[in-house]
Amino acid sequence: MDLNLHQHLFERGPERRPKRAAYALPMLFTAGNVFLGFLAIARSFQGALLAMTGHLGHNEHFEVAAKAIGVAVLLDGLDGRIARLTRTTSEFGKEMDSLADVVSFGVAPACLALAWGAQFVDGPANRVVQEQLRGAAYFVAFLFLLCGAVRLARFNVQKNPVPKNPGRADRKYFVGLPIPAAAGLVAAVVYAADSAPLEFWPLSVAWVLLLALLAFLMVSTWRYRSLKDIHLLRPLSPLTVILWGALFWLVWNFSRPVLLTIAGYYVASGIVIRIGGAVRRRWRRLRPAPAA
Repeated sequence: MDLNLHQHLFERGPERRPKRAAYALPMLFTAGNVFLGFLAIARSFQGALLAMTGHLGHNEHFEVAAKAIGVAVLLDGLDGRIARLTRTTSEFGKEMDSLADVVSFGVAPACLALAWGAQFVDGPANRVVQEQLRGAAYFVAFLFLLCGAVRLARFNVQKNPVPKNPGRADRKYFVGLPIPAAAGLVAAVVYAADSAPLEFWPLSVAWVLLLALLAFLMVSTWRYRSLKDIHLLRPLSPLTVILWGALFWLVWNFSRPVLLTIAGYYVASGIVIRIGGAVRRRWRRLRPAPAA
């Protein structure tokens, strides 16, 4: 008997209520998200222990941690879609998803960022300055985690939030940088750098400033495009199929620069939109009124 996924997961009664097995599908993706976050944290610790032995080149543990966070970003985008597709969304699932995000996109990238970017830096000759740089890295990594948790809490309690610079009415937007995107950029930078710990202290300073910027963007009210209005089950045009195929080929063959470009582009998009909106508003105020 030929049954499709929709017929298998749903009853045939008038209300078409989901079967109990359908509720397990999105939860499996959420559990996988938690596991990947735990794996990234554990591998960050192992990478730090390996670097302490003097191995400061390519670090396999940091690479696995970065990849785990990247895969967790993918799973986080799928669990919500599957829950909506199978009509199994629930308050428990939403809370579980938020807790998983704190682990995978808050604690895990903070640990990776600190171990990879600040623990093994040859700073200035003054030891006091070295300790101050390391202390600043600890503080900013904690700030990244805290702002990410605040971002998730705000997302859960707000209903239909509107950014200060609302965009087109036919598109969906996030208010502030989503925490998976911030974690994705952290993982992409580590992965693109061949997962070798930073040793040059100016690069470490730049890394700490990037973490601080990501923390600010997460709690800001700046507009970021939501990808939830992209429906993958709809028929695709030939051009769209070609573009997706080209993207998959680039990621498969040039994963480091391509993933870094994608993550950096998304994070920068909110900044560009905000600056562009401020410039347009200032231009309208300064532009002379047309003569009557």
